[in-house]
Amino acid sequence: MDIAEVAQRSGLAASTLRFYEEKELIASVGRNGLRRQFHPDVLERLGLIAIGRGAGFTLEEIGRMFAPDGGASIDRIMLSAKADELDTTIARLSAVRKALRHAAACPAPNHLECPSFRAILRKAMSQTEAGREGPS
Repeated sequence: MDIAEVAQRSGLAASTLRFYEEKELIASVGRNGLRRQFHPDVLERLGLIAIGRGAGFTLEEIGRMFAPDGGASIDRIMLSAKADELDTTIARLSAVRKALRHAAACPAPNHLECPSFRAILRKAMSQTEAGREGPS
């Protein structure tokens, strides 16, 4: 399969495929003229890369998920740690969403007059202060 077909079937730009090849995430099997050729199972590998990118793994971390023979060698502890990280991010973003929805629908003439909104502000400030390192 040439690079144009891989790009079309994967939805990735040819430049992305060349970049992934440079980072040794995928490998071409040869050339037909100037066009790189890939084995059809490169699409499966690109799928694993897409899942890893979507989960927030770096390309280096994703690269370590592949065995030298081209198969998967996924570190289950790393997956579990990333899932925990995503749980934390989801909880934080859910709280932000809830605050935004409340602020958008709040009947108070001024948000600062709303006890619920003020509670949201206090919580946000306490989380900001807890996240600081060292004295301010």
